[in-house]
Amino acid sequence: MIKKYGIVPLEQYTGLTKGRKFHTHEQMKKEIDEYLKWVKETNAWNEETVVSTVKSIMNYHIGEPPVQINWNGKTITPQLFAKDILKINPDDYVDILSYMQEPFYQKVLYDVPDNWWKSKDYYNVPLDEFIKALRKAIENGYTVSIGGDVSEAGFDTETQCAIIPTFDIPSEFITDEARQFRFSNNSTTDDHGMHLVGYTDYKGERWYLLKDSGAGSRNNDPNAKEFGYYFFREDFVKLKMMNFTVHKDAVKDLLAKFKNK
Repeated sequence: MIKKYGIVPLEQYTGLTKGRKFHTHEQMKKEIDEYLKWVKETNAWNEETVVSTVKSIMNYHIGEPPVQINWNGKTITPQLFAKDILKINPDDYVDILSYMQEPFYQKVLYDVPDNWWKSKDYYNVPLDEFIKALRKAIENGYTVSIGGDVSEAGFDTETQCAIIPTFDIPSEFITDEARQFRFSNNSTTDDHGMHLVGYTDYKGERWYLLKDSGAGSRNNDPNAKEFGYYFFREDFVKLKMMNFTVHKDAVKDLLAKFKNK
């Protein structure tokens, strides 16, 4: 999507219209669903017409995305902003996955609803390699996009912390098998993505700092320094975070093992 559409600064396209302060897309989704249902029931499919109509619904609710932006006195496209200003090349990023239902040290399909295009570009590794690579990346100053399950008893929006309770599994028993068992029985789902931006070691435990745009992380005092953030203990990451996306330079050693295989 970055390749196709580029990126724009938030202040030049907020997606908030009609004086709204927060995003809510329920009405927009309802109108799109009703329209697509009508298209299907009446066999009225015409790609150009359907795409145009869906875009018009979205433009009404969240505003029309700019095709040009102003940056430091210059007018440029969102594509050039991504390429020349942010210098983001999507091809430089890789996704590291860890689950047992596919072979390790191969690029595999991550079988979750969000992977609706059935991409097989996920580098699948054992859990110890997964955590080792994550630790190395964040310790070397990289940040990662991380995804997994946040619908858990140990995920507490009041304290902004996530841990694995001992009534689930003691942290020393978290293994590839424990992780796969929960994914296979759907007690672990891929339901949210966040931005892992930092870490600290506290009382012998590794904690990760995650920036999140979801409401749960923003329910506390907006003047607090941790507003919009969560703190995940490493046992939560080990058991419940399924994959992470990072710049390829951060995991060169790991990627080399795939070439050797």
